[in-house]
Order: sequence, then structure tokens, then C-alpha cells
Amino acid sequence: QVQLVESGGGSVQAGGSLRLSCAVSGYTYSRYCMGWFRQAPGKEREGVAAINTGGSTSYADSVKGRFTISKDNANNSLFLEMNSLKFDDAAMYYCAADPVDSGVVSDCRGTWLQYWGQGTQVTVSS
Repeated sequence: QVQLVESGGGSVQAGGSLRLSCAVSGYTYSRYCMGWFRQAPGKEREGVAAINTGGSTSYADSVKGRFTISKDNANNSLFLEMNSLKFDDAAMYYCAADPVDSGVVSDCRGTWLQYWGQGTQVTVSS
């Protein structure tokens, strides 16, 4: 059974940084599409960053240059380094994974991914 557990969320001042972690267990597939998603109240869930089997990455325009996604294969963990946080970054953040990897990493920012964590809240204050 695949399980994803996010951590690292919290409250941060605008301009600050946070590092989100996603511990993955039970994932035995050789290929992966993995990503970080966020959903603010009243808004649709959006994919902000993704990484695929080959290590390619993709970012939403709104976070390019500020967020960095990375994966620790040895420890089955996914990370999202968030810098220069803005008020608009406040949301519930989720990690997700799927064994289908088309090779087009931007596809991994789609909400079709099969396995999801429960989310970690990020709040940005003045």
C-alpha cells in the first residue's frame, strides 16, 4: 500500500522560506511521476512542481525561480524548497505520485496522479 505523508508546513512571514517533505512508503514501481500541489480556499488544486523518473523537473510559472523540487531516492523522500514566499503561496500543500511516466515531466503536474498525501498547511503572514 502506497502512503505519502507530508510535513514541514507552518506559518512564515512574506519573503521567508519553508522546506516541505514527503515521506513515501510502499512504492515499489520503477518509474514515477511525482509532484507538489496546492489548494487554497475557493480555488482549484494546482500542480506547482513535478519531477519524473529521469530527474527532469517542471514548475508552474507562479513559482519558477522561487521553488525547487527534489527527490532523495535512497530515503524515498520528496522535497519542496520554497523561497521568497508570497501571500498567494498560502495553501494546503499535497504531494502525489503515480507510476505512469510519459516522459513529459509537465504532465506530472496534473491532478490525475493516483497516490496522494493528506497535505500540510502553509500560511504566509505580513
